[in-house]
Amino acid sequence: MYNTVLLSVTGKDKPGITSSLTEILSESNIKILDIEQVVIHDILSLSLIIKLEKTNKDVLKDLLFKAKEIGINLDFEVIEENFISRTSKNTYVITCLGNEISALLIFELSKILSSFNVNIEKIYKLNEGILNCLEMVVNTENNINLKLLKQELLSLVNKHNTDIAFQKENLYRKSKRLLVLDMDMTLIQIEVIDQIASLCGKDKEVHEITELAMNGIIDFDTSLIKRVSLLEGLEEKKLELVYKNIKYTEGAKELIKISKELGYKVAVISGGFTYFTERIKKDLGLDYAYANTLEIKNGKLTGEIKGQIINAEKKAEILCKIAKDNNISLDQVIAVGDGANDIPMLQKAGLGIAFNAKPKVKEKAKFSLSKRPLSTIFYLLGINEKDMKNLL
Repeated sequence: MYNTVLLSVTGKDKPGITSSLTEILSESNIKILDIEQVVIHDILSLSLIIKLEKTNKDVLKDLLFKAKEIGINLDFEVIEENFISRTSKNTYVITCLGNEISALLIFELSKILSSFNVNIEKIYKLNEGILNCLEMVVNTENNINLKLLKQELLSLVNKHNTDIAFQKENLYRKSKRLLVLDMDMTLIQIEVIDQIASLCGKDKEVHEITELAMNGIIDFDTSLIKRVSLLEGLEEKKLELVYKNIKYTEGAKELIKISKELGYKVAVISGGFTYFTERIKKDLGLDYAYANTLEIKNGKLTGEIKGQIINAEKKAEILCKIAKDNNISLDQVIAVGDGANDIPMLQKAGLGIAFNAKPKVKEKAKFSLSKRPLSTIFYLLGINEKDMKNLL
């Protein structure tokens, strides 16, 4: 006969603690069923579940003596052997991003989880400095109402000015291989067509049509044709003025650099114009760039678009083609956008993120990220700030 025993070790961390304790276990051929160790601010927390034969009754005494000798605390308790074996089908990850994660938010979030009988297994801090990003690994029963749980969790977003993502924990969450970005107001912080329109005194008319399209009130094709027609006669060389005034979104360059370091393919798929996407592709070292082509004759815009319009459906189609051409599963794709014409693209991707998006887009996308650096997207993959800095 044997007992299943949980050993709990705490104390100031230093080299040799784990080896000292496991040496005693190995000398008596004690079987370790589970082990986990965490160090937070030099404080060690080590847990082991062992099978203890009755003939090994002196092992606990030896462990207690060793713990006292090396200056740590060791407690033990007999537990039932049939402890629950967690499986990926019941495991989810909750990521919280805010200016500061408060005790009240953690209380309300954990209270919601408790009301659904969801168990918190691990909590990690992903950022450095003041706590503004944490990740919870939680375990659920098969019959849980996930839709209702998500609604409850998302009710905390506006109350605490916090972004909350709820994802299934599996291999695909971290093993992304393709990053697809919208351009205007996602990769860059301007609406290019509005800036072009300002050069020919049509900015008010164009902006009004842009807003209708981005909120899904009129279809993208109609809006684009109307807006481009208002640009007729503008000299091509003036487009350079718009390009020189482009401001990249905070964290955009870091996002792309880290993505390239991790071996991702990176694409911009835009309802904007190739005049700008091709230059951005070269500047940032992107792999792909797709956009609409302005027709130019005799050095001036004709007010027409050459070729097929890159609309919402085409964006999603291009995303799928890039993934297929590179043998990448859609589950391994990150897509980021802010407008209604990004919705199909965001829904195709394994991680589709509405970034500073319109309400309709947030509603349709799987995840939403508010005014934070674009590079914080990597928190949703469990990549911490220290690792990001190392990659940069």
